[in-house]
Amino acid sequence: MDLYATLEEAIDAAREEFLAANPDIDEEEVSVAQFNLQKYIMQDGDTMWQAEFFSEEGDEGECLPLRSGEAAQAIFDGDYDEIELRQEWLAENTLHEWDEGEFQLTPPTDTEEGAAAAEEWDDDDSDSDRWA
Repeated sequence: MDLYATLEEAIDAAREEFLAANPDIDEEEVSVAQFNLQKYIMQDGDTMWQAEFFSEEGDEGECLPLRSGEAAQAIFDGDYDEIELRQEWLAENTLHEWDEGEFQLTPPTDTEEGAAAAEEWDDDDSDSDRWA
């Protein structure tokens, strides 16, 4: 699992990975059917992203399906609004790092460490959180 500090880097890496996995397809004729995305909040509070492209709709990967069809193709082609993608991301789908390399939707609050992590990860969905 490769995570990236910016959404643009994650999309670029997903594009390169898709092309590497499909060497027989000419870059000018690539057709993707699905774009998947995942947002992570690390223990130190940093936001990281992971993205994936698939040639078939319904393919499962490590990320959540976000766009399909022409919308997925547009993102692959670089025709997307990063701010719009960030705004549409549902905060409840964000994964939080609990232990190194272990992620879950919310930190456990039944321990002192979990409560401290929950406080650190608290996402009030303010504008600053949406652009992060």
